[in-house]
Amino acid sequence: MSTTAFNLAPLTTMNYMNKNLHRHCEQHCLLLEISRLLNTGLDMESLSICVRLCEQGINPEALSSVIKELRKASDNLKATENSTN
Repeated sequence: MSTTAFNLAPLTTMNYMNKNLHRHCEQHCLLLEISRLLNTGLDMESLSICVRLCEQGINPEALSSVIKELRKASDNLKATENSTN
């Protein structure tokens, strides 16, 4: 085996990893843009968590319902705090 071929193997692995990372970032940016167009109100971190949960088998409709309920509860809590101040 030549020294050159041996030295190129880590570079090939790094190029593969960089391409996958770039593709992953592009996908998340695309999902974030779709999320914004649909006015979901999700930031990148929240969207990433939702995607990971769905990838692990969580039902997307159930997840959506939970998010809506949490938002309602948060809004009600804020309204209660504002009315007592």
